[in-house]
Amino acid sequence: MLKLKYGVVSTASIVPRFINALNESGTGEVIAIASRTLEKAEEKAREWNIAKSYGSYNEMFSDEEIDVIYVATINSEHYTYALAALQHGKHVVCEKPFTLKKSEAEHLFKVAKENNLFIVEAQKVVFLPVMKDIKNIIVSGKLGKIHLIDMTSSSGSGYNRWLHSLENGGGSLYGNASYGIHLLRYLFDCDYDDYMAFCTKGSSSIDEQCVLNLRLKNDILAVSKISTNIDAINKAYIYGENGYIEIENYWKARSAIVHYNDKEPEVINYPCEYELVYEVSHFNECILSGQLQSPIMNENMTVHSVEMLENIQNSWKK
Repeated sequence: MLKLKYGVVSTASIVPRFINALNESGTGEVIAIASRTLEKAEEKAREWNIAKSYGSYNEMFSDEEIDVIYVATINSEHYTYALAALQHGKHVVCEKPFTLKKSEAEHLFKVAKENNLFIVEAQKVVFLPVMKDIKNIIVSGKLGKIHLIDMTSSSGSGYNRWLHSLENGGGSLYGNASYGIHLLRYLFDCDYDDYMAFCTKGSSSIDEQCVLNLRLKNDILAVSKISTNIDAINKAYIYGENGYIEIENYWKARSAIVHYNDKEPEVINYPCEYELVYEVSHFNECILSGQLQSPIMNENMTVHSVEMLENIQNSWKK
């Protein structure tokens, strides 16, 4: 099988998980990594068994052996390096959030189309097999009409200290909100009718916690609660007339429980070591078949979510 050859921008904490998922997929391999210093790139190349290391991103983009660039930099730099990779003739997989501005997202898709290149926002939640099963259950009508959704996620900054910087695209909103936003659009094939959000800020003026209130155009109400201050019960609940679905760690779910009002619960279970493998396999299939966009995680999905996050972030500055 033909394997796509990847170059990775950054040595961020998500990179080894991406590499392992790519290896597990069997459809690609990381052959190069770049960092701001050659020493750091060489250190991680040895640690992660990568053949080539670069102390310059543009130098790696010029490597003719590389097919795809994976952008895993801090959020504020996604646009800059995704654009540079496209301008060097590389397909691009860019971590979420895709960009911090709607105009930047639109420009990246425009440049990709003009150069006949594939580009996508790396958004794993819509490719999890658990979510595909949940979508089928919703469409089947087994739960009756869905009325309400409650999502909670919490995490610390850990290795990624830049998450404490608004200038770098940090904060709880840009850290986790896109998971829920994309998931609901995927599950219900429906845009948002209205939304608003609240946050609490720390000493650095960064949003440490936020709550999003969402209304889909099919009259479903949803709330997404995100915190970097506490360890919450990280679950999503989808409530219908005939029962509800309970999803633990919904953004990386391996399992879910469907609770019916009139019969025994149904367990959905897809154990795996690296949940990124599903999105990676899909992206590589798209590239190898000559597609310029994912039919699931497409331009419309990405641009709308970027616009929502940008509008929310701007509302907090007033």
